[in-house]
Order: sequence, then C-alpha cells, then structure tokens
Amino acid sequence: MVLYINTKEQNRVEVALVEGKVQSVKCKVIKSMSAKNKFGSQVLLPLIVKLFRTYNPGLSSQFQSGIGKLKAIEVETGPGSFTGLRVGVSVANALGFALNIPVNEKKIETELNY
Repeated sequence: MVLYINTKEQNRVEVALVEGKVQSVKCKVIKSMSAKNKFGSQVLLPLIVKLFRTYNPGLSSQFQSGIGKLKAIEVETGPGSFTGLRVGVSVANALGFALNIPVNEKKIETELNY
C-alpha cells in the first residue's frame, strides 16, 4: 500500500491510499480525501490521520495497523506552489524516515480520478 500526497496547490491538499504505483495502469485507489483551506499546510497531517482512521474504523485514537501496511510514500513534486510542495515533501520525508520506507517523487501531468 502506498500513501500519495499532493500539496501542489497552496489551498488544496489531497491524500490517498493506493495499491500499486500511482501512475501505473494497475493502480487501485483504496481511500482518498481532500481538503480546502486557506493554508493547506494546516490540514495535511490531520487529513492523513483521518484517512487512516476511516480506512480502519475500529481504531479509536491509534492508526498503527493501517500505517504499518505502507510500503512507500509518493509525493507530488510539481509544478505547483513552492510552499505547498515544500510542506508535502517535508511531511513525506518525515513519515518515510520514521517508518523506514522509501519516499518517491511524482510529477503527474493529469489529475487522479477517484
């Protein structure tokens, strides 16, 4: 399972749990969420937590069982808002380091269709 993070727009954040690589034909979106806020950076981490809690509804305050299934993190690297991209890459790198999983860049020309 892969966590996809898209923060290329400063006021919109998208996160998704995906089976397979995001750009491959066999990509299957398991669960996705997006949020609009004046500052998307303020909603990224709460949105990731909410994504895992809805993926595992039996969990109350923990989401370790869902996050433990991650094999990689794919983060949008542009083009887009520099501040938004920097926040997304920083969060992806921190999660990748903490979970000891790879972080891959993605430059998607078209939007994902959920």
